[in-house]
Amino acid sequence: MMKKLNITSGLYDFPTFGLSNFVFAPLSSRLSVFPTFGLIVFLSLALTSQAQQNALTYNTNSPYAKLKSLDMKDVTWTKGFWADRFKVATETMVPNMWAIYNDPKTSHAFKNFEIAAGLDTGSHKGPSFHDGDYYKTLEAMASLYASTGNPKLNEMMDKAIAVIAKSQREDGYIYTKAMIEQRKTGSKNQFQDRLSFEAYNIGHLMTAACVHYRATGKTSLLNVAKKATEYLYNFYKTASPTLARNAICPSHYMGVIEMYRTTKEPRYLELAKHLIAIKGKIDDGTDDNQDRIPFLQQKKATGHAVRASYLYAGVADLYSETGNDSLMKSLNLMWNDVNSHKMYVTGGLGSLYDGTSPDGTSYNPTEVQKIHQAFGRDYQLPNFTAHNETCANIGNVLWNWRMLQLTGDAKYADVMELALHNSVLSGISLNGKNFLYTNPLAQSDNLPFKQRWSKDRVPYISLSNCCPPNVVRTIAEVSAYAYSVSNKGIWFNLYGGNKVSSKLTDGSKISLSEVTNYPWDGNIKVTVNETAGKAYSMFFRIPGWTSNAKININGKPSSIVAKSGTYAEVNRTWKVGDVVELVLPMEAQLIESNPLVEENRNQVAVKRGPVVYCLESNDFQGKNIFNAVIPSSIVLKATPITIYGAQMMSLEGSAKLRAKTDWTNTLYHPISKTNETTPIKLVPYFAWGNRGHSEMSVWLPLSR
Repeated sequence: MMKKLNITSGLYDFPTFGLSNFVFAPLSSRLSVFPTFGLIVFLSLALTSQAQQNALTYNTNSPYAKLKSLDMKDVTWTKGFWADRFKVATETMVPNMWAIYNDPKTSHAFKNFEIAAGLDTGSHKGPSFHDGDYYKTLEAMASLYASTGNPKLNEMMDKAIAVIAKSQREDGYIYTKAMIEQRKTGSKNQFQDRLSFEAYNIGHLMTAACVHYRATGKTSLLNVAKKATEYLYNFYKTASPTLARNAICPSHYMGVIEMYRTTKEPRYLELAKHLIAIKGKIDDGTDDNQDRIPFLQQKKATGHAVRASYLYAGVADLYSETGNDSLMKSLNLMWNDVNSHKMYVTGGLGSLYDGTSPDGTSYNPTEVQKIHQAFGRDYQLPNFTAHNETCANIGNVLWNWRMLQLTGDAKYADVMELALHNSVLSGISLNGKNFLYTNPLAQSDNLPFKQRWSKDRVPYISLSNCCPPNVVRTIAEVSAYAYSVSNKGIWFNLYGGNKVSSKLTDGSKISLSEVTNYPWDGNIKVTVNETAGKAYSMFFRIPGWTSNAKININGKPSSIVAKSGTYAEVNRTWKVGDVVELVLPMEAQLIESNPLVEENRNQVAVKRGPVVYCLESNDFQGKNIFNAVIPSSIVLKATPITIYGAQMMSLEGSAKLRAKTDWTNTLYHPISKTNETTPIKLVPYFAWGNRGHSEMSVWLPLSR
């Protein structure tokens, strides 16, 4: 039976996280004096004693992180949802993205490095953030190498990194758009443009370099990133606030912390603190770039959703190293605001293509601040025109992953899972070759205007292809989010068929296998294959969407309380062959919005487990999907379906059908009542548009 939920004070009615207004619910050396060999020795000595040395986010030594990351190679997908997505990533997504970014006719990204290195002639082509796109692609290659050990990946990366290193200026500056011009003019200008992507590109270089080093043990790209980080340190040390703010979309906040974690260079932590301290200390900042007022004075999430989520993720990284309570206070304010007022039911962020700042405005029209690809006002969540840039949805994952590591609070894992299964995966086709920039919650061919970004997935987004390499690297790296460890034991964050062979924080070896058809059913079986000869805990996340979860141990029911929206702790001295079965009841649920979300009043979305569903015109026998009415008593049956070779569950039932109305040149019309019923099939939102062009809607009218 369909589980019907009541409206609460939240944005969406979803019994999760326990928030009343939830949306839905040592010593260091200065490495600048080290030659390459010395760097290798230093890094080796710094890391050998640690349980986890090669994690995606290396927070083993972060004093204020409650949960620690596992090494990238520790988790292997075996069978099921994420195993299937990783297979497509291995065979199609990453090779396709590598080909795109090394093809001068398609993206020109690698050619820009060749020209900047003096290996070819010509001009810069493509957006100014193309370098960052290439670094993201490199990171995807490196993370894939960490999982597969494919030597061909190593060879391809080596050739590309040699060119990148040759393109770098002697002072560490690296930005092909400027350096190509500088080869012609001899100038040494940098950060002259307020909309400069230099620091953004360098941020992705830093992250990619750390992942590459951990995956391969090579310092070739790390040396490039180190020189670039030294350049940024020296630049920000002397730059005025006005010049220093010429660096939008702060991926370098996360990057600088990752460089600090990798090299132990204390000046990099100093730089990260400085970047937050100067944020907003200018006279003409904007909410669009989150610098109208100092960061620690901000109370609401505003402006460009990618820049915002990257900023919050970087601040969370800084907190993990410093424990500055002011940073956490601000992060909590932002998280509560986003989850209570501004996040879509799919975990998408950034409702507006264009708009005006709710706060940074003036009675003088010429001073009204514009925002784009941005958060709107509280509860301003349009569906047909929803922006929800794929990068912003990934930013939501990056941010919540870091908040989870800081706190061990399951509410962050729930949001991370929500975005991964819906608004992130919707950004890429099931075959791994086509992409969306925006992720609307409704698509109609009758809209009386054309939007800038395609509603159909395309192979290459020529105006801004930042999302495709971002979603590809994310899918290649999902296994890194599946587990964490603490001084108490191992934490299950995301579920999927896998094997994990890792170490606890004290160095004890453990090996587990997980068998499940999640997210299509909630039965999860975990078997102990290797274990330490002592007691430790397994922490199983009980998602907020479920109720009456149960835990069985070796075939017998346990008395452990499995409360929704928490981690259930199972502590015992484990033996090889022990089996834990987690049963998460998975019913389809009707979700309602807070009544202040005007576009969703008297409408419902359908969610089963972590997956949000939608109605596509492909499944509606030629009828208008916007005439479908969902009875509150509807019974929806989970039915297997295959879309483009991917196995998943559809939801089938019977809905009412409103009488057909001719809305041509008509704004209002007397209601037409009907008792006609029609079969209805809902498919996972992430899979919409994979069977050809279609109309689609997540939110559907409700009949009580």
